[in-house]
Amino acid sequence: MTKPRKPVRIINPLPYQMLAFCNELMLKDDFYLNVVDWSTSNILSLGLESCAYLWNTGTSKMAKLCDLGLISSVSSVKWHPQGSQLAIGTAEGKLQIWDTQKLMKIRDCTSHSSRVGTLSWNGNLLTTGSADRCIFHRDPRSPYDNIRILTDHKSEICGLKWNNEGDQLASGGNANELFIWEGLNLSPFRKLDGHKAAVRALSWSPHSGNLLVSGGGHLDRQIRFWNTLDSRCLASYNVKSQVCNLQWSPTANEIVSTHGWWKNDVVVWQYPSMEKIATLKGHNYRVLYFSLSPNGEDIVTGAGGDDNTLRFWKVFNSPPNNKKKITKSAFKLDELIR
Repeated sequence: MTKPRKPVRIINPLPYQMLAFCNELMLKDDFYLNVVDWSTSNILSLGLESCAYLWNTGTSKMAKLCDLGLISSVSSVKWHPQGSQLAIGTAEGKLQIWDTQKLMKIRDCTSHSSRVGTLSWNGNLLTTGSADRCIFHRDPRSPYDNIRILTDHKSEICGLKWNNEGDQLASGGNANELFIWEGLNLSPFRKLDGHKAAVRALSWSPHSGNLLVSGGGHLDRQIRFWNTLDSRCLASYNVKSQVCNLQWSPTANEIVSTHGWWKNDVVVWQYPSMEKIATLKGHNYRVLYFSLSPNGEDIVTGAGGDDNTLRFWKVFNSPPNNKKKITKSAFKLDELIR
C-alpha cells in the first residue's frame, strides 16, 4: 500500500503589501549593498541614498533616523539581535551605531578605508566586511575600535553570517571565495571551493549543525550546501539565475532564495529535495534586498532601478508559540577587550 502524499503547502503568489518609493527616495540597484533589515521589535530599517529611515510595519509610519549629507551614503544596515541599536555602514568606510529609541548616535568608528557593505552581529560582537578586503570584529561597548582584523580575502567582502551557535562565521567575497572562521581566530578554519562568481548569499541551517547554504553570482548561478566541519559540498544546484539572498525557515527544512539576472524572482524550496514550493514574481529588477520578519513567517524583498519597491510576502509556517530564538555569543568578548 502506497503512502499518501503529503499535501502541497499553498503560498500566496502575491505580496500582501507593497511599499513603492517616489523619485526622491531610491533603492540602489547595487549588488554590494545591504540596506534593508527587520528588527525583533518589528521596525524596518532602510538605507536610501544618504539617509537611514525607520519604518514601523504595524503603523506604516516612516521616520528619518539620520542624513549622512552629500559626502557619503548608507551602504549597509543591521539591527542588534536583542535591542534597539542599529549599525549603519557607509560608502566611505565608516561605521555608526544608533540608539533608535532615543534617535541618537552613540558610536562613530573609522577604520575601514572603503565601503562597508555587509554586517553581522554575534551577541554584542559586530563583524563588518568592506570593499577594502578586510573583516573587522569589534565590540561597540569598548572604547577601542577593533578587536580582530581578518585579511585573507583578495577582494571585496560581499556576505557575512555568524552561525546560530555563535562559534563559526561564514564570509563570501567578490573573488569567488568562501571562508569559514572559528571564533575570533585570525586565520580561516576552512576554505570552501566551488563557486565561480561572487558569494553574497549565505545562511546557516537552524535545524542541522555545521550546515551552510551559499549562492553564487550571475556567472555561477549555483546554490551549494556545505558541511563546514570537513569542507564537503553536500549538493549543488544550478538555479539559472544570480543568487542574491538565501534564508532557512526557522521551523522547517525549507529555504527561500531571491534572484537577480535574469529571473528577478523569489523561490521557496523544500530541502533536501530542492523541489520548488512556490515561485513569487513581481519585481522587475534584481531582488537584492531581503529580510526575515521577527515572527519567522513573513519576508520583505526589495529591488532598485525602475522597480524601486519593497514587497511583503508570507512564505513560512508559524514557529511554535511564535517565539524567536535569541542567539548568544559562544565566547566572552570582555576578555578580548584590551
